[in-house]
Amino acid sequence: MRLGIRMQWIYALVLALIAPAALAQDGRGDVVYVPTPQVVVDEMLRMAKVSANDYLIDLGSGDGRIVITAAKKLGARGFGVDLDTYLLKIANATAQKEGVADRARFIEQNLFETDLGPATVITTYLLPEMNQRLRPKLLTLKPGTRVVTHDYHMGEWESDEEKTLLVPEKTVGDPGKSYIYLYIIPARIAGRWDSEIAVGGKPVAYQFNFEQNYQLVYGTARAGDRDLKLPQFRLSGERVAFNLPVPASSGPVIHRFNGLARDGAIEGTVTIGEGASQRVVPWKAKQTAKGQASMGATGINLAGGVQ
Repeated sequence: MRLGIRMQWIYALVLALIAPAALAQDGRGDVVYVPTPQVVVDEMLRMAKVSANDYLIDLGSGDGRIVITAAKKLGARGFGVDLDTYLLKIANATAQKEGVADRARFIEQNLFETDLGPATVITTYLLPEMNQRLRPKLLTLKPGTRVVTHDYHMGEWESDEEKTLLVPEKTVGDPGKSYIYLYIIPARIAGRWDSEIAVGGKPVAYQFNFEQNYQLVYGTARAGDRDLKLPQFRLSGERVAFNLPVPASSGPVIHRFNGLARDGAIEGTVTIGEGASQRVVPWKAKQTAKGQASMGATGINLAGGVQ
C-alpha cells in the first residue's frame, strides 16, 4: 500500500513537470514546437547583423526568445507569429517582464498568411518542406532582406553564409549540433544593361547581358567592339560587384565594377587597371531589356526588373 501511494505521488509529480511542455506542443500549427537554444539565437542574430534599425519577423515564434533577444540586446523591433495560444501567452508575458513589449509582440497567425513586407530580417526554425513552401514568398521581399534559418536550409537556393555550432544540450535533429543558414534576398538584374564608361578620356559603350539563378549571376558582356564572357559573380542584396578582364594591346586590363541596383538602374564605380595606372571612374547602367531570374523549379520565375 505504501508503495502504491508513493507511485501515485511520483506519477503526479511527473505530470506536473511535463504539463507545460505538453501544452506547449498542443497548438494548431503544422509543427511540434522545439525551442531554439539561446546560443543559437545569439548566433542567428549575429549572422544577420541585427541592429536597432531592423524590423524582425520570427515565423513560428514559440516562446518568443528570438524577437525578445533582438529587442532587449540589440534594440530591434518586430513580432512573432504562431498558432499555439499557450506559447503566445508566454511570449507576450516574457516581453512584458523584460521591458520590451513596446518593441516585441506576438500574434496568432498562420505564417504563410503573414505580411512579411515590413521585415528587414526573417528568422525561422521550420522543417525543410515548410521552408520550401515559404521560399517563393521570401524571394519577393525587398532586396537586402536577411533570412536566417535554424537547422534546415532552403533547398536548391544556396545560402550566403552558414555555420555549425556545437550545442551539447540539443537532443533533436542532429543531437549536439545546430546548423544556421543565412540568405540575403537578391535584386533581380536578369536582362540587358547598357552603359558608357570613360576610358582614356573617351566614352566607351559597355553592354551586359545578365543571366541569374537566385543570387548567382553570369552571362556575357561587350566592351566597345569586343564580346566577352562574364565571370560568374554573386549578388549581395542590391550590391552588384564583379571583375571583368578586358583585352588590350598590352594584355588584359581588369575592370572592377561595384554598384547598387535599384529601379532599373545601377549606379557605382568601375576601377580600371592596377597599381599606379589605376583609375576609378563613375559607372551608371540602365536596364534596356528584362530577362527572367530563375528561382528554382519549385519556386518562381520572376521578371528581371530590379526591385
